[in-house]
Amino acid sequence: MRKSITALLVLFAANGWVTTAFAQEVQSLDQQVNEVFSMITGPFVSLIFAPIPGTSFPWIVMWLVIAASVFTIYFGAVQFRFFGHAISLVKGDYSNPNDAGEVSHFQALATALSGTVGLGNIAGVAVAVGIGGPGATFWMILAGLLGMASKFTECTLGVKYRNEYADGTVSGGPMYYISKGFKELGLPGGKILAVLFAIFCILGALGGGNMFQANQAHAQIAGIFGDYPGWITGLVFATIVFAVIVGGLKSIARVTEKVVPFMGILYVLAALIIIIINYDKIGWAFGQIFEGAFTGLGVAGGFVGALIQGFKRAAFSNEAGVGSAAIAHSAVRTKEPITEGFVSLLEPFIDTVVICTMTALVITISGQLIVDPVTGNYMVDGSMIATVDGNSGVALTSAAFGSGISWFPYVLAVAVVLFAFSTMISWSYYGLKSWTYLFGEGKTKELVFKIIFCIFVVIGAAASLGPVIDFSDAAIFAMAVVNIIGLYFLMGQVKKEFNSYRERLASGEIKKFKD
Repeated sequence: MRKSITALLVLFAANGWVTTAFAQEVQSLDQQVNEVFSMITGPFVSLIFAPIPGTSFPWIVMWLVIAASVFTIYFGAVQFRFFGHAISLVKGDYSNPNDAGEVSHFQALATALSGTVGLGNIAGVAVAVGIGGPGATFWMILAGLLGMASKFTECTLGVKYRNEYADGTVSGGPMYYISKGFKELGLPGGKILAVLFAIFCILGALGGGNMFQANQAHAQIAGIFGDYPGWITGLVFATIVFAVIVGGLKSIARVTEKVVPFMGILYVLAALIIIIINYDKIGWAFGQIFEGAFTGLGVAGGFVGALIQGFKRAAFSNEAGVGSAAIAHSAVRTKEPITEGFVSLLEPFIDTVVICTMTALVITISGQLIVDPVTGNYMVDGSMIATVDGNSGVALTSAAFGSGISWFPYVLAVAVVLFAFSTMISWSYYGLKSWTYLFGEGKTKELVFKIIFCIFVVIGAAASLGPVIDFSDAAIFAMAVVNIIGLYFLMGQVKKEFNSYRERLASGEIKKFKD
């Protein structure tokens, strides 16, 4: 953060370690990088997040929602029909320990969830509800339910077309199933699309999956303990992250299978406490959600505003259709690709339907949403953007929880740090697999990327590189453009796997390994 760098430079200058002129020159470096980078990448960012003409609805969100709807229809609402079977698979009921792969169904789910459950569930939902009103929650849930079918499709393909190596390691994801799947079907352009996806994934991993997480974690810590140089937070994070990721996916999975359930349960329990304390408002809150979803509660929070904000937040939170989760799920121990598709459909449910909804309910019940008595709009520091009652993002969520539990902001700080850490280690794996797809497998090549990734952790915590983060977010959603094109061409392959497995499951050919 710029304040952190400025404070450090002022300290150095006061002690005579650097000249004041040098300090001022370095202070402006962050701003210069912002301006130059924004000028270069601005058109790309604007293109990815451009609204559909005549609306304020980003076309990339519509791209994701339409795909999720298509897959839901094509697979006969698989996310509802096989929800129970997905839970059985996560429990390990059908897991053969002798199958190829690196991690269990549960570990793969935890690793992928750690990449999606994060600040978007805490801060992003607050902004969505603040702008779109409580009704945004309804559309967020609907988008999450539809997104389950997208995850099912991409993660099945991730396992089906993965590379399995002699040492037991696995590489998979959109870059593999697009290139290999297109070649299998005799379709052109697979290699080009795969390379594009890998490039976007690396950029997204270094920015949104790394720098942004480190930056926000430092902001939350500094908010409690007072301002201090961001590079200190970055160095601590980088050291811990490197210690985890240097051990590969098995090491990452061992951490995420412990951290993700802990932080998820901690957050949901805190939310439930607030909801129980305000039990008399539960009916009213759900009434606000449904009324706001279909009626004109406020100008910005009316039907269209609620729909846009709900769909947008769900897409940004669970990443269904982006293709990132398919990289983690590809490493599961199984010989049945479709089983990991079933497991992965639980992700948007946990991420969006459960955790995001909990956040929205707490904000609604807490009374932190302020409606302007004259205009009927949800107000944001006198306007209708990004903050409500003077609080923005994570601060609004913290205030909402703090209204019922005075010490919760401290718990939230722990949650933010854990969310940021788990997101970083998961995205390091996504970036790594894209890196090795482009440059080849090998310990040295992997180590190079891991070191680069950790350097960016320090940079992200210490600097305020807004346009860099904007660009990396755009890169993440550019992944979705490439990935969904691949899914449309390859969903027939998933249908074959689905029909075969369903018949063998019904006939008893597929048996449980434990009861």
